[in-house]
Amino acid sequence: MNNDNGLSWFSFAPALFVLMWATGFIGAKYGLPHAGPLSFLSVRYALVIVILLLVALLARAPWPRSPVDIMHAMLSGLLLHGVYLGGVFMAISLGMSAGVSALIVGLQPLLTSILSGPLLNERITWRHWGGGLLGLVGVLLVLTPNIEGSVQEASGLSLAALAAAFVALFGMTLGTIYQKAFAVKFDLRTGGVLQNIGALIPTMIAAFLLEGFDIRWSWEFAGALSWLVLVLSIGAISLLMLIIRHGDVSKVSTLFYLVPPVTVVMAFFLFGERISLVQTAGIGLAVFAVWMTRKTPRAASAGSKK
Repeated sequence: MNNDNGLSWFSFAPALFVLMWATGFIGAKYGLPHAGPLSFLSVRYALVIVILLLVALLARAPWPRSPVDIMHAMLSGLLLHGVYLGGVFMAISLGMSAGVSALIVGLQPLLTSILSGPLLNERITWRHWGGGLLGLVGVLLVLTPNIEGSVQEASGLSLAALAAAFVALFGMTLGTIYQKAFAVKFDLRTGGVLQNIGALIPTMIAAFLLEGFDIRWSWEFAGALSWLVLVLSIGAISLLMLIIRHGDVSKVSTLFYLVPPVTVVMAFFLFGERISLVQTAGIGLAVFAVWMTRKTPRAASAGSKK
């Protein structure tokens, strides 16, 4: 019974995570015109801390006891929240399209597959490499129209925007590996508080120094902020932590290949953006790549136990 329930949950959780994570680009698009990217994120982190702290106190959730454990939680939060989200929001605010930023961050599974082997001693098989390469091709096919449109714009791919996007890529990659290596045993509620504190402190300092803490409150900004706090920062991040606990990082990270295709589909239904046959083929290829990477033959599993 327990094994069946666990299998059912794990089969459903990745799809739910991809759907939730893909809405982050929509929330950023609505909110960024009303705030500086770092100021936006500072308010987001602060609200998440308040909500998770109340939940943790009411539930009497356990807190990490040693300073080392607290440090691990805060550093993982700095990478997963501060560096990753800060880079993405900065890149979009500097003129990079959501498609190009999603493409750059979409390289994360390949980078994670390369690094998780030597750093975490995970077994990297031909399925990881083959699925990773197919997934990358699928993402490229989906985002090719967006890339071409951005290249035609004079300032669409500035050096600063590219640097911010690649900082986000490395932040998410290293954060995922660090979380798996040092921070998987924490309670999600108290660990989430510490992670967001780790992201809030440097982000808020940078927001005051670089932006003068620029927030222009409006109903549109409040709606985008509420969605990103509740659905992304609390819902999707908590789900990601659970998925990381139940699977190899090299397999979990491949889910991010599905985020750009799902975002394209959402844009089609929400904004009427058309999807070409090439993009449809890319979506199918990305889905197959994720299945290929996550599928583990029983024979291989049995052989590895010998």
